[in-house]
Amino acid sequence: MIISLLAGCVFLVAGFVQGLTGFGSALVAIPLLSLIIDIKAAVPLCILNGLIITIYLALHLRRHLDRAKILPLVIGSVPGVFVGATLLQKVDAGIIRFCIGLLLISYSIYNLFVRPRSLGLSGRWGYGAGFLTGAIGAALSAGGPPAIIYTTLAGWNKEEIRATLSGFFVANGIVTAVVHAFAGVSTAATVRIFLVTAPFVLVGTVAGSHVTARINQQTYLRFIYLFLVVTGMMMICH
Repeated sequence: MIISLLAGCVFLVAGFVQGLTGFGSALVAIPLLSLIIDIKAAVPLCILNGLIITIYLALHLRRHLDRAKILPLVIGSVPGVFVGATLLQKVDAGIIRFCIGLLLISYSIYNLFVRPRSLGLSGRWGYGAGFLTGAIGAALSAGGPPAIIYTTLAGWNKEEIRATLSGFFVANGIVTAVVHAFAGVSTAATVRIFLVTAPFVLVGTVAGSHVTARINQQTYLRFIYLFLVVTGMMMICH
């Protein structure tokens, strides 16, 4: 029970982060969970709690959900998963992780200090962002950044960004959770911990959503870029 409660505290923080930004719960939770439970249990636990987060956010932001924005990401991610799995077998994962981390840090620092205008990217770019998200996710279990970068460059407001990411991550999370269940990755022990941690992650998500509702668009984007810098550093130092 102590382990479950500690995991609950981790997910309280992880839920708050994703409620605030629309992404990032796994990036917060995985390193902390690995200190108290086996990483093989931490990953499916993050997937299950991630579904709690993204379903809540998708429902909370449902009037901002737009199938035309989400569908290209979902369609593009499917072939990306297969490419990422192949890439992982043929290319050193450390090299891929370092390059992506460096790109994230450079992109985010540039946006923090230069503040360029939005490019107003069309939906066609969503297929490419989805493809890269699927590929990087399959290869490194850290596929979110391409989709995040795409949504910030598309010229959408913060509600549209969070709604699109949440809708996309719901679809991706359901597929992953089903695969984990059939593959036996999610065990009875995982489900027991999940039942304890689910209320914690929900409270954190609700709290994060309330905070982001009180900040303006520019402050919201600064949170995203700062978090991407941290993400890039974690990928480089991993």
